[in-house]
Amino acid sequence: MRLPILLAWGALALCVGAQARVTAIVIDETQAMPAQEGALAYERVAGRAFGVLDPKLAGNALIQDIELAKDADGRVRYTASFVIYKPVNMQRASGLLWHDVPNRGWVPGMAAQERAAGDVMLASAWQGDNAGATVVRSRASVAGTQFLQLPVARGPGGSAVTGEVFGRIVNRSGPDSQALLVQTNPVPYLPVSLDTTKSRLVSRGAESTLGVVSDELAVPAGEWAWARCDATHPFPGTPDARQICLKNGFDAQRLYQVVFTAADPYVLGIGFAAWRDVGVFFKQSRADDAGTANPLAGRVTHSIARGVSQSGNFLRGWLHLGFNQDELGRQVHDGLWPIIAGRRIALNFRWAQPDGVLELYQAGSEGPQWWSAQADALRGLPAAGILDRCAASQTCPKIIEHFGSAEVWALKLTPEWVGTDGKADLPMPANVRRYYIASSSHGGGGGGFNASLPEAGLPKSGPNCPGNNFGTGLLPANPVPHTQTVNALREHFRRWVMQGTQPPPSRYPTLAQGTLARADKTSLGFPALPGLRQSLPEVDFIMPVLDYDWGPDFNALDGSGVAAFAPPRIRQVLPMWAPRVDADGNELGGVPVVLLDAPLGSYLGWNVTAGGERPFHQGQICNYAGGMVPFARDARQRLSSGDSRLSLQERYGTHEGYVAAVAKAAARAQAEGFLLPADATALIEAAGASAVLR
Repeated sequence: MRLPILLAWGALALCVGAQARVTAIVIDETQAMPAQEGALAYERVAGRAFGVLDPKLAGNALIQDIELAKDADGRVRYTASFVIYKPVNMQRASGLLWHDVPNRGWVPGMAAQERAAGDVMLASAWQGDNAGATVVRSRASVAGTQFLQLPVARGPGGSAVTGEVFGRIVNRSGPDSQALLVQTNPVPYLPVSLDTTKSRLVSRGAESTLGVVSDELAVPAGEWAWARCDATHPFPGTPDARQICLKNGFDAQRLYQVVFTAADPYVLGIGFAAWRDVGVFFKQSRADDAGTANPLAGRVTHSIARGVSQSGNFLRGWLHLGFNQDELGRQVHDGLWPIIAGRRIALNFRWAQPDGVLELYQAGSEGPQWWSAQADALRGLPAAGILDRCAASQTCPKIIEHFGSAEVWALKLTPEWVGTDGKADLPMPANVRRYYIASSSHGGGGGGFNASLPEAGLPKSGPNCPGNNFGTGLLPANPVPHTQTVNALREHFRRWVMQGTQPPPSRYPTLAQGTLARADKTSLGFPALPGLRQSLPEVDFIMPVLDYDWGPDFNALDGSGVAAFAPPRIRQVLPMWAPRVDADGNELGGVPVVLLDAPLGSYLGWNVTAGGERPFHQGQICNYAGGMVPFARDARQRLSSGDSRLSLQERYGTHEGYVAAVAKAAARAQAEGFLLPADATALIEAAGASAVLR
């Protein structure tokens, strides 16, 4: 009986040898993890995977410029670093692998609950723009960033591939030179010439969320330089292709935008295939081509792909382009968990800048953001959906997605729910669950009850607004947590993937239930809140989806192709929706959360950008930071400030009354499957120890 089996394995090995795959791994570092009570002994293993891609294979051919990245043998090669969190004794592993997508190179770490269960976590590189936190290193480290080394596109005979790229400098002042940044990392492309007559630099007095530009002025070529300037190197400074120096210095009241010709675009879409093939290797393979053993060999029975924010957008783009099918036609992962991520990453096109955080002109909302095929009438695109390719190959995973309010207000989420025209709720596929954590910031706040009390000492300034030196929030940070909800969802996902147990039904605001409306104060029923101007949120406060024209060679359905226009042109502004709110300004339609069912204030998925040293976005939405406005302690304090919301004393009476409200809220969340018993107990105890109405 063994002979046919051996022959079959031999045939499979020959087949694998002809396919895209990881050919070798190198383990660079192994480190014991600190002991955790009640958990197995764990270790972290870091290394590099060396992969080979065949550009002709259907699963790889849609990678933009892959034909321009070939070696002499017609193959494309990459090196991806990885880190694994695993039990020292793999015989005691649970069989579940969490395959995480690093965020700008960084790995989130392994949850205590996953260690307690005996799970394995793998994080492997995908981002190859080799800039800032994603810079390529010669060795992998258990505590470092995870990088991807990949080739640049080359034309016939090795000639350079060139094109126009743009970069921006915002909220900077003074005579020193400034780097071009995307988020906090450098723009990954450099000008081919330092001759400023071959680039275009403008300054702008204002930009609205709708993309309207005011007071744009061209900066003459003789008044700026590609150079480093400081006190000892005044204008024109020392030549430097990574920085811009202005003859008269930078004005923080103005934004500066440069368009230049760059060369050698990274073939960033290789990151999709590399992340796929590293996952396949550690889930399926015994050893690499040289016999180096897979440290997880034979111990993984199920796997869930997971990514947060930028990394969750990666997963949505990865699935949409068909990468959950490996080169042998097998399904790669059983589950997919894009967390606080409602778009597809802007990765698989020439001159992509994947670090973007949705400031003006940044890609990522093109094409279908919804799961099942739907027509896009406003943008004139045919019916399509993220699941199209995996449905055709029967490789669609089980999917859980969850969001907070910040994804609605600043990360352009709601077209995923209602399409671009907002005429009706889009149908949900049977393999998808969607959960909304109302009135919460991006990733949730720090939790706790004292964090909502003004007498406990709210910070004098709000949180930083994520982005390229964007600014600071006017309101204190929103404390509504995601932690307890995520703990419950993790358990549901484990059982769904490993045992087939269905998680709770989807819970999110909808048009049909009347919990979703146009994103303005009147439509949402927003109350006036003390400390905020009466007109918030205005019609143009939310960050809308802008219908960009990237040029004739850009495929909007797939987010692929060549971006010819830098920056893109704006065809139209799409309408946006948001959850309706109650009389306190807290959103309706989400999963039960204790701090929302026993509120201590108005919790907002948005904040307002303050002025100060970074004034350019003053008064606009603070990108995707949340804010809060606490309730008054008693009726006298409430009336003196003109607050229409009931005070804490009017709501709960006493400290004991508030603790009882928390206990009731915890019982509801637990009964509906969104709070674990241990977390419920901890929340009630924390409420009892809090300063609320003391």
